[in-house]
Amino acid sequence: MRTLLLSDSWDLGIDTFGNIAVAEDPLSLAQDAASAIKTFQGEVYYDTDQGVPYWQQVLGFSPPVSLMKSFFNRAALTVPEVVSSVTFISSIQNRIVAGQVQVQNAAGQLSAASFVQVQATVQIETE
Repeated sequence: MRTLLLSDSWDLGIDTFGNIAVAEDPLSLAQDAASAIKTFQGEVYYDTDQGVPYWQQVLGFSPPVSLMKSFFNRAALTVPEVVSSVTFISSIQNRIVAGQVQVQNAAGQLSAASFVQVQATVQIETE
């Protein structure tokens, strides 16, 4: 499995030939799992059941860390070829959750990717 390689700031990078960099297995699995964790439930147009229920059960609810890890692991397991997932939360500060997801494929290869999920507030502009 291949995916676009993202930097620590979740931006695209280039390879030594000047092309958009691509991640291969097993790194691609971890990066895709981190992307799944950052996905809000209902955000994926073709399958609104995918994603973490941030609006429904996380934002404004102060859920226990164990529940957030459960949501994150469940999201990571939606990535094809991921057979197990462990999530570590490194900080929850100023409504920003940061951590790492470690995934394993059927061949037993382990890989990890960091994630930062900004829990944004909704602002309504008035004229």
